[in-house]
Amino acid sequence: MFLLLEKAHAGAVFKLEDILASIPWDSHGLIAAIAQQYDTGEVLMLAWMNQQALDETLLTGRACYWSRSRSCLWRKGGTSGCVQQVHDIRLDCDGDAVLLLVDQKGGACHTGRRSCFYNAIKGDELTVLNDPG
Repeated sequence: MFLLLEKAHAGAVFKLEDILASIPWDSHGLIAAIAQQYDTGEVLMLAWMNQQALDETLLTGRACYWSRSRSCLWRKGGTSGCVQQVHDIRLDCDGDAVLLLVDQKGGACHTGRRSCFYNAIKGDELTVLNDPG
């Protein structure tokens, strides 16, 4: 299916059920999911989704992930209140990564920071860009 999409022209429309059935889940039944602030382009975090998490995200419009460390669904903001309201969902060219364009309420990172990507590598040094929340 994704090879067909590679040749598709702008405006072509496909059934979502056919696309979802073609996702190449990894050996653990997961796909990488990147959350990005919809209006600024700020990359917030990388997480993992299984079929159930993706289905719930599509159904509710709120980001849901699979916690590999806890082996359960992780409804972003369920305990912290830092929810991600989904504005758009995109699949990459070969279907092995999901991009969620979200409106992040509060910090995306478990440290309380806005983004999980607060460590910058420059030359032979790493600089922490901002304080924990």
